[in-house]
Amino acid sequence: MAWDFVTEPEFEEQLVWMREFVREEIIPIETLELSHDQSLTFIKPLQDEVRARGLWAAHLPADLGGMGFGQVRLGLMHEILGQTPYGPVVFGNNAPDSGNAELLAAGMEMTGQEYIRERWLTPLLNGTMRSGFSMTEPETAGSDPRLLKTRATKDGDEWLLNGHKWYTTNGSVADILVVMAVTNPDIHPYQGSSMFVVPVDTPGVTIVRDVGSMDDPENHYGRFGNHAEILYQDVRIPAENLIGPEGSGFLLAQARLGPGRIHHCMRWLGQSQRAFDMMCERAVSRFTHGSLLSEKQTIQNWIADSRAEMHAARLMTLHAAWKMDQVGASASRDEIAMIKYYGATVLHNVIDRAIQTHGALGYSTDMPLEAMYRWARAARIYDGPDEVHRQTVARHALKNYTPSEVPSEFIPERTKAAREKFAGMLEFLEAETV
Repeated sequence: MAWDFVTEPEFEEQLVWMREFVREEIIPIETLELSHDQSLTFIKPLQDEVRARGLWAAHLPADLGGMGFGQVRLGLMHEILGQTPYGPVVFGNNAPDSGNAELLAAGMEMTGQEYIRERWLTPLLNGTMRSGFSMTEPETAGSDPRLLKTRATKDGDEWLLNGHKWYTTNGSVADILVVMAVTNPDIHPYQGSSMFVVPVDTPGVTIVRDVGSMDDPENHYGRFGNHAEILYQDVRIPAENLIGPEGSGFLLAQARLGPGRIHHCMRWLGQSQRAFDMMCERAVSRFTHGSLLSEKQTIQNWIADSRAEMHAARLMTLHAAWKMDQVGASASRDEIAMIKYYGATVLHNVIDRAIQTHGALGYSTDMPLEAMYRWARAARIYDGPDEVHRQTVARHALKNYTPSEVPSEFIPERTKAAREKFAGMLEFLEAETV
């Protein structure tokens, strides 16, 4: 199949509008110091404008209240929105709400749990409810969810949930939490885990704290994100809050994390481009040691390398998106994994060079680069560390190869066999040479 990233002229017009809208209406909000509640109020008119343009919640199919965009169109869209942390929120496709909405939709498809739509999915899409995704635990390796310790046991018409989670995105500002827990420890972990919807005000749910991080050391989460530590102690959950069939936790996680990973990569393209633009503008503006920075060979190398790396990352991301549109996320695992670790490295490199080009100004909070740099470092860890994705790609590649039948010590024998096979051609070449 030939790769095709072309979209309709009508959508191209929407992209033009989005670029101006993000640049003129959304990015300036970053300069304001807003609390979480203030931010929600401030962007409401912008969200209404996005709805009026028919661009709200574009990641979900139309029958679930979204726009039904394919991954290629989403990729081109996220590339624009990813320039600012406010972009995805204004357009109704921010993490973790977008991924949780896809997860709830997958659960509906598996079991026909139509009540999910009215109770949780529609409020998420309308922006009247916020969600958190609670899977990672402090006591177990987050890159290996087979080690989960959180347990949910059946107790009549309810489930009894006990566990300890952290890095629950949006945990302290969410209305509902999507929690992954082991429901049958006696079988393989891939069949023994399940997902539940847990309202945050359920007795036994304790938001311990927001975990400070490089992303935001002082826990200032006005920009729609946090990483909460949560205790679940004898939390009683109605049976109907189980998402999909019992034991489908890993299947649902893959349905959520596959598209979620590539959406991150798409947003990184926008972040990289924004940092690149700042680097180039600085280079043609700053005069030092007898010439502009843009005339220094080192700066030129940084700009050239950054542009090449960004171009490669963009093509890889669009190809992964195109393949997902053609054959689905499961059959595109290698492409998603490759862009996850390659894109994260490109993001970090471009921002790092932009900071160096700006010198002390780039290191200061007068510029957004220092915050972008901290976000970029997290990109190599969340949704699976780079090393795990590299291992996946290498393992799948090596399956196509078999051990050599001729031991290395017999290589001369292979050379002899080749010369016998091509003896006639060799004699002809030797005669021509003479």
